[in-house]
Amino acid sequence: MKRILESENGIALLLVLWVMALLTVIVGEFCYAMRTEVNITRNFKEETQAHYIAESGLFRAVGELVINQIVPLKETSPDSEEGDDIRWRINSDIPAVPFGEGRFKVEIESESGKADLNRADKPLLKMILNSFEIEDADKDIIVDSIMDWRDKDHSRRLNGAEDEYYLSLSEPYECKDNDFTSVEELLLVRGVTPEIFYSGLEDMVAIYQDKETGSKRTARGKRRSGFNRININAASPRMLRSLPRMTEDLVQEVIKYREKEDFRSFSDLSLIVGPDVYTAIQPYITLKVNPYYTIKSVGMLKEGRTRQGVQALVKIDRKLKKGYKIIQWIDGFEYRM
Repeated sequence: MKRILESENGIALLLVLWVMALLTVIVGEFCYAMRTEVNITRNFKEETQAHYIAESGLFRAVGELVINQIVPLKETSPDSEEGDDIRWRINSDIPAVPFGEGRFKVEIESESGKADLNRADKPLLKMILNSFEIEDADKDIIVDSIMDWRDKDHSRRLNGAEDEYYLSLSEPYECKDNDFTSVEELLLVRGVTPEIFYSGLEDMVAIYQDKETGSKRTARGKRRSGFNRININAASPRMLRSLPRMTEDLVQEVIKYREKEDFRSFSDLSLIVGPDVYTAIQPYITLKVNPYYTIKSVGMLKEGRTRQGVQALVKIDRKLKKGYKIIQWIDGFEYRM
């Protein structure tokens, strides 16, 4: 009888140990699940906070641009202390601004430093392609094909393409014969490869079109907007390099000058690049700005590495009811700040 009781006690002890091990596993799994849920909830909270901090930065930039148009930005007075002038401008490094439980960092880019894809003429389009290492024959194909794509007729230019070319492709489609509605549409044009597009071309052209203005513009409006010229104060380094006779040293000199102030006259620019280079680039540049700006804002929390970015194409015009209009909005863009 004693042996039986000892045997039963051993079995009971073994069962208790198995139950304890099972409960330990269940509790451990429950703790892990709860910790995961807490981390997911915290990450979602931080991402939401960072997103709205980024939005606040973007709308702060919109407000600055509206103010700059109503009250033109003036040079800082000699007796003003550093930090007194809080006005924002393109080409300047805008410091991060504390906001709520974090801060936002903003970049403002004037679209007048890009070529209007629907209005740029042949010389300007070819000049842009000079910054790419492609054959002259390929440049001619791209330029003529862009102009064939956006014109209303079905006549093919010497190096261009119309329906007969596009319908002969393995995945056929028709030539649009109308204005571009997105920059990405360039990938459908003969000669424009993904390598060319994503290596810089997408950042050198823009489309200025919204529901109010549409794609139609009068000849008077075209002349006034200077659509075949690039704003020297807003041109990217790559766009500057594509200008005739511009060397890397001259590009850096122009960028260095713009960090402090914009060019206010062509004579100031001529002093930087020299009379010969200025004569070569003069047909392609302007000091006029258009009302379109790209704003990038990144929201960051003080604690943690959570970041969220928003980007918007904004039209700034005092004739608008609010003084501005959002043309395009992108959440969660890949920031490079």
